[in-house]
Amino acid sequence: MLVCYSGGIDSAFVLAVATVELGERAIGMTAVSPSLAESERLDAQRLAAELGAQHRLVESHEIERAGYVKNDPDRCFHCKTELYEIAEAKRVEWQLGWVLNGTNVSDLGDYRPGLEAAKHAGALSPLVELGFTKADVRAAAKLLGMRIWDKPAAACLSSRIPYGTEVTRERLAQVGAFEAALRELGFKQLRVRWHERIARIELALSELPRLAEPGVREQAVLAGQRAGFTYITLDLAGYRTGSHNEVLPSRRLPLLG
Repeated sequence: MLVCYSGGIDSAFVLAVATVELGERAIGMTAVSPSLAESERLDAQRLAAELGAQHRLVESHEIERAGYVKNDPDRCFHCKTELYEIAEAKRVEWQLGWVLNGTNVSDLGDYRPGLEAAKHAGALSPLVELGFTKADVRAAAKLLGMRIWDKPAAACLSSRIPYGTEVTRERLAQVGAFEAALRELGFKQLRVRWHERIARIELALSELPRLAEPGVREQAVLAGQRAGFTYITLDLAGYRTGSHNEVLPSRRLPLLG
């Protein structure tokens, strides 16, 4: 089996189990492109080695797809279409039987056009078939002793750019550089949302106060400016996945409290 492996907890769990069951006949494939943060690539490699899993990096070129660059709400469909086309070609080349992903039941409740691309490609979602929620995956990964059982979700960098704003290599690099700098300052659960000259930082609520501490605030501002932003702002609603979807007509802002 070929597992589309991003290094996140869901696909890592699928790869771990596939490796136990199939050994070298299970291969984790990580697509490398400007939308993948360097820290995520490195961690995916380290984790695969810890699992004793076969792991291969392949180049992905979704940045060359007009539908992806345009960045309409269906951007993920174009990105995942690129991924599954590569995966199918590699499945044949590596003489494997199936393409798997890490989609779980909890993913089905959000707006995720990438799921449609998986359906079109015929990729299998074993966690969905087995009824695994995100909480189930984390609990099972913890039982297996996987160190990333509680790792925060890590969507691709293009998800930080508002719909309707073109995805470019430069904008992805801006976001990636600023997020890397914030992690070096000790922040763990975060997003940097790109708004032209403005960087909107989302942090876990428990981490919000620390950004205002003397010394930390100044370092964060300088890091944002070095990444190319003029104004560095903090989103008081805190970290949340899919916040760019809040502007879609069918979405409402989350209630605080």
